[in-house]
This record gives sequence, C-alpha cells and structure tokens, in this order.
Amino acid sequence: MTQAAASASPSALRLADLRKSFIHPAVDGLSLTIHQGEFYALLGPNGAGKTTTLRMVAGLLKPDRGSISICGIDALADPVDAKRVMAWVPDEPLIYDKLDPMEYLEFVAGLWAMDAVKAERQARKLISILGLDSQATTRCGGLSKGMRQKVALAGALIHEPKLIILDEPLTGLDAGSARQVKAVLKERVADGATVIMTTHILEVAERMAERIGVIAHGRLIAEGTLSELSAKSGSDGTNLEEIFLSLVAKAPLALESAAA
Repeated sequence: MTQAAASASPSALRLADLRKSFIHPAVDGLSLTIHQGEFYALLGPNGAGKTTTLRMVAGLLKPDRGSISICGIDALADPVDAKRVMAWVPDEPLIYDKLDPMEYLEFVAGLWAMDAVKAERQARKLISILGLDSQATTRCGGLSKGMRQKVALAGALIHEPKLIILDEPLTGLDAGSARQVKAVLKERVADGATVIMTTHILEVAERMAERIGVIAHGRLIAEGTLSELSAKSGSDGTNLEEIFLSLVAKAPLALESAAA
C-alpha cells in the first residue's frame, strides 16, 4: 500500500490516548492508526507495552483511559460487534484438547453462527493450506505446540475477520510451518484484511510488514516504512535490527523531550 493509498483508506484500527497502568504505566498515552488492507508490525523491547496494547484491542483488558475504534466500531461501547470483525491469536495457543482440528474449527464456526456448508469448506481449506491434513483427526491434546499454534490460527481465521491480531505468531514453529503461516497471512492481506503482528523476529517484520511501529515505555516512539524509520533513527543502519536498536536506545531522550 502506497502512502497516498494508506491515507485515503479507512482505518482498521484507531487508538487515541490509550492508557493502562498496573503498578506502573504499561501503556502511556498510545495513539496510532492502522489502515484497512495493511500489514503492520508493532515492535518494542520486553515490557514496552505491546501485549498489553493488543489485549486491550482484543477486549481482554479494559483501558484506564482512551478510545479504541475497530473498522469504525467503538470497541469500548460496542465490544460484541467489534469482536465479530476481528481475531486474536496469542503466543500460547488456547484450544480444546479433547477435540481434533476439524471438530475444533466446526465448534468455532458454530460460535460465529456460520453456515455449516461454508464453515466446512473454509475449515478444510485452512487445514490444507496450514499443512494440518495428517493431523486433522488427531486430538489437539496430542499435537506439538507448533501444530496447536496453527490450529489456533485456523480457528481465528475461519470467520474471515477484517482485523487479525497476532502476538508472536511464529513462536514454536519450524521453518516449514512458519512459511505456511506467513503465506496465509499474506493471502488475507491481499484479500483486504488487516494484520497487526508483534514479533521479536525482526527479519519477519522487515520482510512482511508494510509499516512498522516501535514502542518503548508504553509510547509510540517511531512509525513508518523501513526507509522512514532509518531516516528517523539517524543511524547508518541498513537493516531493521540496527534501526530498531538505535531507536530504542534514543527512546528515553525522546520521551523526556516530549514531556518537557
């Protein structure tokens, strides 16, 4: 998506002055806009507030302050409608061990009141493209973590959400499985869905994301394409790892300056 197209595109997610504190602020006045049909990576060091942010977007945590708009829906005022258009995949797969992958997908499709014929067709497609055919009738409790992660992803995608939120989606996946997952996500973005992903694998963000946001201390410290982040970092970095480390190192100074 070009910058002009992005600015003209409706937002898939809009956060304004989002705040959440536990003992200390975890998310501290975070504002950002992610456009429909965009692949966006949210990066930051451990404890930066990435997962807390995504949990608030997914409706699992209530913010102390601020607003969350998902595809034009006020997610705080109308959380049920907001959940209908999005999917959340945490880094630890949450699925039912006593069901096999096909049964699990049929169960999730039923929760969304999907047409049974369409649900079965969609389930078989996801099972196939994620390489789960040989495990389709194996109880999920007997699957490896990587396989369980793919089942969880399939369950999140079955109702064809407009916004897909992924927290470390490649955790526990081997190279072949990671490639399958990345292909599925790229296909969904090509079809107009929006993907927001956190990852510590910066190579993945560099290759897949159209725009990247970097947060530290619960605030957005930089955002843009790889070339834009390189310019903002003021470093000679030629890859995302060097640019990211430079931006994070400068974060305390930037936040002090903004607060002054």
